[in-house]
Amino acid sequence: MSATLVDPRYPVGRFERPETISPEERLNAIATLAELPEQLRNAAEGLSSAQLNTPYREGGWTVRQLIHHIADSHMNAFIRMRLALTEDWPTIKPYDEKAWATLHDSTAPVEWSLELIESLHARWVMLLQSLTEEQWMRGFRHPESGETPLPVVLLMYAWHSRHHVAHITHLRAAEGW
Repeated sequence: MSATLVDPRYPVGRFERPETISPEERLNAIATLAELPEQLRNAAEGLSSAQLNTPYREGGWTVRQLIHHIADSHMNAFIRMRLALTEDWPTIKPYDEKAWATLHDSTAPVEWSLELIESLHARWVMLLQSLTEEQWMRGFRHPESGETPLPVVLLMYAWHSRHHVAHITHLRAAEGW
């Protein structure tokens, strides 16, 4: 694919699960989670209500739904990681993210989710920075995708952060906002 042609569904590419994850890669991913609240706020800054209600791609969620989705998704990930740290490879409950994006609270002001993400990520980063090598060996079982070690979850949500910020920044660039 040409550098100028970006798949609007995956502007930073698809997540690829690595075979091994180094401590440095973990630190970089934690830094990405630490940076998300500011990056997301900057990406959404100054958007009007009409712009927030614009889908980031044809057939996609609106920017407003996308921001609320990040809060929903990252809350679930945080709780799943805490379960993995306090239980022996728990089986987590999946949720229907598309259905969640259609619930009435997805029309709320984006500021609510931006503030939630700021606080959530502060706690999440604090927790992640405290983990021992033994704790990094823990994980959970997803009914659809199987065993997921914590370092993989970490990299997945660092990717998820970059992925959705890019949805907004690419839309802004395309629309000249």
